[in-house]
Amino acid sequence: MYPILILGAGKIGASIAKLLHMSGDYQVTVADRDAATLERLAKQLHVTTQLIDLSQPEQLRQALVGQRAVFSACSFDVNPAIAQAALEAGVSYFDLTEDVETTRRVRQYSADAREGQIFMPQCGLAPGFIGIIAHAMSRRFDRLDSIKMRVGALPQYPHNHMKYNLTWSTDGVINEYCNPCEVIHKGRRMEVLALEGLERFSLDGLEYEAFNTSGGLGTLCETLEGRINDLNYKTVRYPGHQYLMDFLINGLKMGHSLERRHELREIMESALPITKQDVVLVYCAVSGWKDGHYWQETDARKIYHQNLFGEAWSSIQLTTAAGACAAVDLHREGRLPNKGFVRQEQVDLEHFLANRFGRYYSTESHHAERVTL
Repeated sequence: MYPILILGAGKIGASIAKLLHMSGDYQVTVADRDAATLERLAKQLHVTTQLIDLSQPEQLRQALVGQRAVFSACSFDVNPAIAQAALEAGVSYFDLTEDVETTRRVRQYSADAREGQIFMPQCGLAPGFIGIIAHAMSRRFDRLDSIKMRVGALPQYPHNHMKYNLTWSTDGVINEYCNPCEVIHKGRRMEVLALEGLERFSLDGLEYEAFNTSGGLGTLCETLEGRINDLNYKTVRYPGHQYLMDFLINGLKMGHSLERRHELREIMESALPITKQDVVLVYCAVSGWKDGHYWQETDARKIYHQNLFGEAWSSIQLTTAAGACAAVDLHREGRLPNKGFVRQEQVDLEHFLANRFGRYYSTESHHAERVTL
């Protein structure tokens, strides 16, 4: 049994714990600061639970004793401290963060990793799987021109003015809508503003819009800099959503301070209902030269909500947890680099899709389908 500590017993942390525990190969401990949350989880799943206050470094150090890995399903702002504690304990580190600065700090700690110890942030969907598939597609070309990456977690039955339901961390969504976005444009690496770059497109008979959001590229800008003309990531929504969010965040300046962002979170969580009836759309288009000809290859797939272990799982819950668990599982199997910082694009796509957790993304399974273009 492979001992792993999961920090955070919220929606995604609990989902990661369930997938790993039900595989039969992991000894899972889940830690959280909220006793009621842990109690609810313990009633559903026979895993070890532990109260922890991450502001107390000694509690974190004690929780890491005897573990082989730690997965942070916490807010991005506490991840650097968790990564530092993992380094000192000789434990491999994984997280879900889309925050660019957090990833930079985690990478600094990884420079002192021991043999067999890796630091792998940005696991999940975007960043995560979208970077894995984009990089795999890019390797099919002799010379690259552009990569367009588009991802959206969308309600199947939108009915409010925003055409959106809460399916993921509200703080995470606001962070993506407010922070600068890395791109490569005309061969130059730069930052652009979130919520800009609006485009409309049709896919499988439905109309969508996409716009810049932060963090989805992971480390791809660094990996492909000097080798590509254009590289960008955009979030997919139903038409009209970007206009309303731009009005709130920029027109009413609700994204201009941490206090105002907290107000925006309260507004969204009081006005937008949660749904588990959602669909995740993943779209990647790569163009470049092969054998002297200019080509484009496109991969588009939809992953739907499912019933797992006797309960309803939203598609964003499933894809995020599955991507996270696949990263841990591939490390356990020795299919990733064995030391230091590991980027998502270092994951082999075939290994990922063949993995028992990564298979939820595979169009050969009944969970996902290839989209007609």
